[in-house]
Amino acid sequence: MNVDWTILRETVDELEARCELGVGVVAPHGESFSRRGDERFPSASTAKIPIMIEIHRMADRGEIAFDDLHRLRSPEKSGGSGVLRYLHAGLDLSLADLVYLMMAISDNTATNILIDLAGMDRINDTMRSLGMAGSILGRPMVGRLAIEGEQENLATPDDYARAVGAIVGGSAASKEACRAMMVALERQQNGRRIGRHVPGESGYRWGSKTGTNTGIVNDVGYVAAPAGTMCIAVYCRGVESEVDGEEIIAEVARAAMQAAGVA
Repeated sequence: MNVDWTILRETVDELEARCELGVGVVAPHGESFSRRGDERFPSASTAKIPIMIEIHRMADRGEIAFDDLHRLRSPEKSGGSGVLRYLHAGLDLSLADLVYLMMAISDNTATNILIDLAGMDRINDTMRSLGMAGSILGRPMVGRLAIEGEQENLATPDDYARAVGAIVGGSAASKEACRAMMVALERQQNGRRIGRHVPGESGYRWGSKTGTNTGIVNDVGYVAAPAGTMCIAVYCRGVESEVDGEEIIAEVARAAMQAAGVA
């Protein structure tokens, strides 16, 4: 099947006047679209996807179990998004709880606990194994962009579309783990980006992981439809507001669904 990307190309051409825009899309039969797809953007919380993958690989290897408990400590509390920084030290959380908090509400404290558990080097090794050669996890989540002397967390749209494709295709970890990761992506509580224009009728599903920081609005995920599943990564840099960035991503996703034949 040959995909006609014209509507997506024209949509991206128009939206590029509003921000620096990077887009990577993989259609149901493997056809791809890329605009600045190998350019590095600040990943913000989309970096939580490969963290989740490595945690599931650790469980596959028998190194951890999702009912293992972690007791929250005050020094672990991080700024930025999430709820754990407001909760009391001594709270016992399962690893499943931490993954849910990381993915559904983008909790930075939960994320940093999982980074410490997996190890940053191993997470980056996992990214390399997924073909994410242009992306890097360089520091924990602190709720702001990197300052001088810090390594920014960086992502390319094509890398992250590829990573979601590995989850959808069942190759990122075990088949069971990949199904669980799709469920985690579907528990995303922000439906204003990739999910905004997904049809509500039976047979359609979507999941994603957002990322937001000053001037940065991102979303990475998939749309499953009767015609197949599309994977998509959209990165916006230099947006005027989060609302504007969310509108841009929603329009890119809508055009991508139409081009890829899933809407």
